[in-house]
This record gives sequence, structure tokens and C-alpha cells, in this order.
Amino acid sequence: MLIYALKRLGLAVLVAVVVSALAFLLLRASGDVAIALAGEGARSEDIENIRRIYGLDRPLVVQYLDWAAKMARGDFGTSLFFKTDVHALVLDKLPTTALLALFSLIFALAVSLPLGILAALYPNSWIDRLCLALAVIGQALPSFFFALILMIVFAVMLRWLPVSGSDSWAHFVLPTVVLGYYIAPAIMRLVRAGMIEVLASDYVRTARAKGLSSSSVVLKHALRNALVPVVALAAVQLGFLLGGSVVIETVFALDGLGYLAYQSITHKDLPVTQAIVTLLSLIYVGLTLAADLANAWLDPRIRVGSGT
Repeated sequence: MLIYALKRLGLAVLVAVVVSALAFLLLRASGDVAIALAGEGARSEDIENIRRIYGLDRPLVVQYLDWAAKMARGDFGTSLFFKTDVHALVLDKLPTTALLALFSLIFALAVSLPLGILAALYPNSWIDRLCLALAVIGQALPSFFFALILMIVFAVMLRWLPVSGSDSWAHFVLPTVVLGYYIAPAIMRLVRAGMIEVLASDYVRTARAKGLSSSSVVLKHALRNALVPVVALAAVQLGFLLGGSVVIETVFALDGLGYLAYQSITHKDLPVTQAIVTLLSLIYVGLTLAADLANAWLDPRIRVGSGT
């Protein structure tokens, strides 16, 4: 297990370096930073001065190495729009996005696991069709449209929940439901497919023949093996929630990284945008590594198959 973990860690570090380089280059390729800083109608002399001041006239490789070295020390630079330290700004917004992503994943698992198990226990029945219909609706319904519907019903008409903000737990309920319902269908279908395959296996039939109860067979024998791919998908979905909450945070005015990313892109605040993209990419890589290790622990065949 240790050798497998070290191999996966080395691969994760390599991926993190490549992702950070790609993020740096793509953001640089999106437009001339010096022109964005100088503003519209700026003279060419002013633009060149800005390039020299910020080191934008140096080769891209030198700029990336300098930026990466500063990032490794925790120096994210200074925001061009907010006029404050980017490191402190990002860390201040990160808890809101992290809580929203975690709550959304918990909600998605709480919905998708029972529905996936039910659909697998009664395949091709009305229960199975109902679960699949809920999954189709969840993926077909645009998240921002679903968010507006929930806001109108629960915030405007019923006045049960606040419309926007992030001051209390109540502000997270609606965005959690929106994001959680959006990722639940993929998890539910994976659980359903995995459970159907596992329930038809020989060792499950043997467990039933030994007289074990249905709940014991389903929960202790079948579900453990069916959850192996779900762990990897859940980690991927959590990374998606961290990076893909820009629209929902903007709709509900949640003061998190997604809303900060929207503001920084709108005002061409490159240091903030670059820090957010890199940080979320590193978190995504870390979650993928954690999923690989969890799968190796759940299913020893993965470690054997990797030669460890």
C-alpha cells in the first residue's frame, strides 16, 4: 500500500505542475495583461512601462518560474481591483465555497445512494423508472433555472429561506439543493449499475444461500464493492463543485471563491483569477489522489493490478 501511495503521490505532483503551467499560459493567452492594466485608450509608452514594471516583457518561462516560486512561498501577489493581498483574499472566501461544495456532495449522496440501491433491487419496475426519471430531470434542468424556481417558491412566495447572502446556515440550503441535485444523477446511475452487477455475482448468491438476511447481503456484501467507482466519482464531483459553483454563487450572492472568480474575471484582475484557478486545480488533483488511495483500500485488486 505504501509503494502504491508513493507512486500515486508522484503522479499527482507531476499533474499539479503541468496544470499550474497550463493555467498560467492560458490566462496569459487570454489577452494582453499590460493593456488590461493600462486601460482603454492608453498610450503605447504607458503600456510598455507597465510591461517593464510588472516584468511582463520577460520570456514566459521566466515569468512562470518566478510566479511558481512566489506561489510556493504563499505569495500570490496583490489584487489589481481589490487592492489587497490575494492570499488573504482567497483564504477569506475559500471556507464559503468549501462548505457549499461539502453540503452539496452530502445532499447528493443522501439522495443518490438510496435511489440507486432501490433501482437496482427492483430493476425495470416502476420504482426503477421513477428513479431514472428523477435522474434525467436533474441533468436536463439547467442549474441556474432550477435556482430561480427555488428562489421564487421558497424565498419569495413562502418566505421560508433567504434569497441571497452567506451569513447563516439558511443561506446555504437553496444553493446546496441546486448543486447537489445537479450531480446526484451521475452518482445514482453508477450506484444502480454497480449494484445490479454485484447482486448477480456468485459470492452474493452464496451469501443468500447461507441464509443471510437481505439487508446484510445488500449493505455488507454488495454495497461495499459497488461503492468503489462511486468513491472516485464523488471526489471528481467534489472538485467540480469547488470549481463549478461560479454561476450558483453569483445567483445567490454567496461570498465565496466562485463569486470572487466572477468579479475578478469581470474586472480583468489576473492575479486573483490565476490564484483561484491554480488553487482549485491543486485541490482537484488532491481529491483525485485521495480517491485513488481510498479505492485501493476498498479493493485490494487495484494495488495488485498496479504491481504493488
